[in-house]
Order: sequence, then structure tokens, then C-alpha cells
Amino acid sequence: MALDYLSLLNPSQAGAVMNTEGPCMIIAGAGSGKTRVLTYRIAHLLEKGVDPFNILALTFTNKAAKEMRVRIEKVVGPDAKNVWMGTFHSVFARILRSEADKIGYPRSFTIYDTQDSKTLVTQIVKELELDDKLYKPGMVLGRISAAKNKLISVQQYLNDPVIRQDDEAALRPKIGVIYQQYAQRCFKAGAMDFDDLLYQTNVLFKDHVDVLNKYQNIFKYVMVDEYQDTNYSQYLITRKLAAKDRNICVVGDDAQSIYAFRGADISNILNFEKDYPELQVFKLEQNYRSTKNIVRAANSVIKNNKAQLRKDVFSENEEGTLIEVIKAASDNEEGKLIANSIYEDKMNHHLSYDDFAILYRTNAQSRAMEEALRKLNIKYKIVGGLSFYQRKEIKDLVAYLRMTVNPNDEQALRRVINYPKRGIGDTTVSKLINAAEEANHTIWEVVSNADKFLPTRVANPVVGFAEQIKSYTVVAGKEDAFEAAKFIAKNSGMIEELYADKSIEGLSRYENIQELLNGIKEYVDDPEREDKSLASFLQDIALVTDADTKDAQQDGEMVTLMTIHSAKGLEFRNVYIVGMEENLFPSQMMITSRADLEEERRLFYVAITRAEKKLTLSYATSRYQWGNLRSCEKSRFLDEIDPQYVDFKFSASPGSGPGESPFGHVLERRSNLLPPAPRKTVAKGYTPPADFQPSDTSNLTTGQRVEHPKFGFGTVAKLETQAGSTKAIIQFEEVGEKTLLLSFAKLRVL
Repeated sequence: MALDYLSLLNPSQAGAVMNTEGPCMIIAGAGSGKTRVLTYRIAHLLEKGVDPFNILALTFTNKAAKEMRVRIEKVVGPDAKNVWMGTFHSVFARILRSEADKIGYPRSFTIYDTQDSKTLVTQIVKELELDDKLYKPGMVLGRISAAKNKLISVQQYLNDPVIRQDDEAALRPKIGVIYQQYAQRCFKAGAMDFDDLLYQTNVLFKDHVDVLNKYQNIFKYVMVDEYQDTNYSQYLITRKLAAKDRNICVVGDDAQSIYAFRGADISNILNFEKDYPELQVFKLEQNYRSTKNIVRAANSVIKNNKAQLRKDVFSENEEGTLIEVIKAASDNEEGKLIANSIYEDKMNHHLSYDDFAILYRTNAQSRAMEEALRKLNIKYKIVGGLSFYQRKEIKDLVAYLRMTVNPNDEQALRRVINYPKRGIGDTTVSKLINAAEEANHTIWEVVSNADKFLPTRVANPVVGFAEQIKSYTVVAGKEDAFEAAKFIAKNSGMIEELYADKSIEGLSRYENIQELLNGIKEYVDDPEREDKSLASFLQDIALVTDADTKDAQQDGEMVTLMTIHSAKGLEFRNVYIVGMEENLFPSQMMITSRADLEEERRLFYVAITRAEKKLTLSYATSRYQWGNLRSCEKSRFLDEIDPQYVDFKFSASPGSGPGESPFGHVLERRSNLLPPAPRKTVAKGYTPPADFQPSDTSNLTTGQRVEHPKFGFGTVAKLETQAGSTKAIIQFEEVGEKTLLLSFAKLRVL
């Protein structure tokens, strides 16, 4: 039987499978057959006669554990069912069920999900009479979770001066008290949250050496998948369990460590050898997934990271096409180009839409992609997140917009009457609904005359809400959809509420509201659209989202849209990575330290290595931010790719006629039927004189000579003003024609 699977492995894989004794680290490059090696390693142990009950295999997803168990069963039969295999949380919940009484919990303890935990934190904040705007449940739970993952107990939290100073600086000095109350209430209720499953396992092993010895004798072989994603709590558990026999095998790739924001600690894999000096290291460096060009491009990027385990990933697949880079004039145009490219590739190469994936850094970027795909009737699915218009914060703001246009919209009213909180509880809403039924009125008629139906104290916030909606209706009657939506988002308190939440989720929701407003701005800026009212916009998105959701459910062949974080572990024939711009990717929040920037670079490496045959990167030279057109700079990561693997397949040039974008550009693609056009020679770089000072360009006219600090000398060929922004098309002597936004361009008028 052994020959059957060993013959399927390359020498590095076979070495990792057969060397089962002692500590072992398998550094598995992208697409190198990591799951196969881990699976066959367990199968090999069973073939050697190891009792399956003595093997512990820890994964990060139930899907990975299930897939491995099925594969092992095919090799060795039903014995595979007896291996201790599963996620960290599932395996240690199983252990805690047996041992919980040792640490004062019932064996039938409840496991709280995130919503249970948030509800409990909300109750505690209310009981302590704290400001619920400062102590938001998501933020508080994030702080408690981080503490538990670092094994910081309640007492340590309360007594640590550094932690106390951090909370006081954030104007939240009572988080330690909430943590204390939360832990006490969970314990009293016989409940653990997800973090407790690891935290309490550590407590169990620390306080009860007999229990630790018991499981050390059971788990003679410990294997950990995706080791680069482990946190301190997980690291300590696995180290303790393997301390007796030291048969620990960790599998991972430091170049794919992208979850620091969830507590993952890359030093666990980088410093693994310090814990086990006798360590055997096996490097799986052959990539079976991607073309040579894609693998080499990925290597040229990741080599810029200093903190890494060096390896030489290679591919023996075909050379493949060069990586295409798309430069677009705007994010909207970027979406159109991507959609067109997908449509053309599908038709020209007889592909399925399932062969395509669009990856982005933030969920908010899906909007432009979704709209462009819909216009070409290309079906798509959102993975790891809701469709843009289905996200809670988007539905909340759209509900306000719907109420503004139609105050009798009962579902919209129920959604926002107490969001953000204004003291209108469920009891009051029930009274309003009952009053409407008894008087045969719409709920809005009752709400707008609440003082006739409710006691004054209860009626006041309802009357205030009604006045708000009436003011929005007045604004919507005078202004276009964007101005009305911006006014509503600001005056409803939604923007302030989301901006105050500094958690990862809060930031994402804030960005999504910004992106919705960007979409409305593009809607009203469309010169061919006559009706720019809020009612028209709402009808447009209602027709699109409802119809397309139904269509998508009928057709299984769809383009996949997801964040790069969600794409880890997946692969697609053709991959598009969009939004390759500074402050977007790398994120502006991740460029203040080397460690953060290197995590962003690893994220880019993960994105590149999802592609099998074709990789396309794109960036926009301008994006809307809160309704204002902003100039964008291409990502530094694009410059880190060795130029020999890149082809600027698309270009943007001024023009007019069919296909013109809202920014006055016609997008031209080199025809496959013609030889490549000669590229312009770009000057190495212009060095401005020491006394260079930009001029006031508000009165710039065509024909004027100007100097630019990067492009040198040129002549203004054309000036265009759209949406309050003025563009200058300038013919430079060295680099040819460039289109610059005057609000950002640094020009000296000669």
C-alpha cells in the first residue's frame, strides 16, 4: 500500500511524509501539494502501525479536516475515522467536555456565539451606566478576545499599568471592569465563548498537570496545519502537548501569514527552530498550480520581505502569458475594463465564468465590479461577504433614503426608527403599530403625530424622528440624489456612528457607506441620465438587485468576487486583482511599520498565487471619495514585480466617440491580430531645480508652457471641467501626453 501513495510524491514531499519521528517543519510554498503531504503523512503513520487514537491533527477549517479525513480513508480504510482531527476549537471543546469540572464548569457548558457575547456585553454596559457609544459591544469584545488570545486573565488585565494606560488613552477606562463582569457572568451561566475554548484549555493544562500528562500520553504525534496562522494561545497548547514525545509536525508558509489582525503571530513559525533545535525542515518548493511567469512574479515580490524563511519556489508548468496590468481613469472604468476582459476571455477561449475570480483588498470595492458585470449580464457571486446592497449598513442607509421618498414604507421605518439609537424601544414601536391598526392609519401617520397617541415623554423622540424624515424629504425635493443622500447620511448620525467604531468591522462598514455615496455620485454625474433624483436612483438599484439575485440563483456558472483574505487556500484559472493603488493596497493603515507593510506584501503574494493560467492587475488613476474625485497613485507593489513578467496590455488615451468614459478617455486594447505597437520611451526621470515652487493654476489656459517636478516641461493642450474638478491634458517633451487633475498636479507656469 505504501508504494501506492509514495510513488505520487516528489522527493521533498516523500521526505516530509516518511520522516515521522521528532520535531518537523514542512515549509509549503503556494500550490506545492501541502494537503496531500499532510494527508499521506498521517496515512504513513497508520501504515506503520501507530494507533489512530494517538494522532492529533489540527486544522483551521472544518472543511480542511473533512477533506483530509476522506483522503486518508481512501488510503488506509476506516481507521482514519479514529484520528483526532479537526479545528483547534472543535478538538479542545471535546477535551473540555470531559474535563470541564476540573476548572469549575459543568460538562454541559454552553458555547456562546458572537451574537450571544455581544448581547451580554451590551447588558453589562447598560448596567454599569456607561456610554454605549464609547463602549460598543464589537469593540469591547475585540479587546477581550485579544487579551484571551494572549492568555491575559482578568486580574492581569486589571493590574497591568500598560493595559490600563492604553484603555485610558482610548477614553475607555472601564474595559477591564467589563471584562471582569463578562467573565463572571459567563462562568455563572456555565458558558464559554469561542476564545474561552482555547483560553480555558490553557488554564486546564496549567493548573492540572495530571490532565496535561494524560493528553500528552494520548497524543504521541501532533500535527498542525497552517501553522503561520496560530496565535500565542494555540502555540502554547501544541507545545505543551508535544513536550513529552516531541513528535510535532507543523506545516505552513510564512509568506502566506495574513491574519495578524485576528491575533496570528508569524513569529511562531519563524522562531519554531528555537523551541526544537533538533528540528528537521522540509521545503516544498515546486508549485503545481501556476505558470512559470506567475510563480516568478510572486517570488520577485515576496523577496522584498526581510522577515521570512528563505525558499525558492519554482514551477515546471508552461511559461504562460505575461501578467497584464490595466490602467483605468477611474474605479468605474476599472470595473468596465475587467468585465469586458472577462467576457472576451470567456468567448475567445471557450471558458466558464467559474474560471474567473476578482479579488480586492476591501469589501467596498465590489460595488464598481458588480455594476460593471451586471451591465454585461455576467452572473457573479460574492464569497466571504454579502452582495454590496445586502450589507447591513447599506440597507440601513438605503432604508433612510426609501423613507425619505416614501414615508409610508413600513419596513424601512421599522429598520431605522431607532438607528442610530434615539430612545425609541421595541415597546414604543409596538404601541405605534397597535395605534396604527386601531385607528386604521399608516404607521407613518401615527409616527408623525405621535403626541396624540403616546405620553409626552415617550412621544418626544418619535416626534423628533418624524421631523428628521420630513427635513430629508424637503432636501430631496430640491437636490439631486447625491446631495440628498450625503445630507441624510450625515444628519441621521450614521456616519458619526460608524466612524466612531475603530474595529476592523467598523472601518469596513464606514468604507461601504463611502462607497455607496461614490456610486450615487457617479449616477448623477452620468451626462446621459436625465432624472438624477433620489427616487430615480432607488428605483434603479431596486430593479437591478432584485432581478439579478433571482437570475443568479438559476444559473450555477458565475464569476467569483471576494476579498483576498477570503481567497486564501483557493485557486482559479484566471484571477483579477483590482485596486492596485497606494493607500488602498497597501492599505493606508498598514504602511506605518515594516511589520505591517510586510503583512500587506504577503497578502499580495497570496493574491498572485491564486492564479493558475492568467493573472491581471488593475489600478485607477482617480477614485471618488465622499463624492469628491481624488487622484490615485499606483501601488508600490506593482513596481516590485520584475518587469520581464509584466505586460501593460491596456492603455488610456484622450479621445471622443463611442466607449468614452465619464472622464473623457477612450480605452484602447491592442488587437491580437496586429503586431504590438511600439512603446513610448519614457524618460528615466526629471529632476526639478532646487527653487521649484508650484504656481496657482486656477487661471491656467491652453497653450501655456508649464513645468512638472516629475514629467519636466510641457504645453497645455486642453482643459476640461467635470463635477467641479478641472483636468489639464498636457503634451510633455519627454514623456508625451499626460492628463492631470489640477487640484493635485504640482505645476509651475512658465
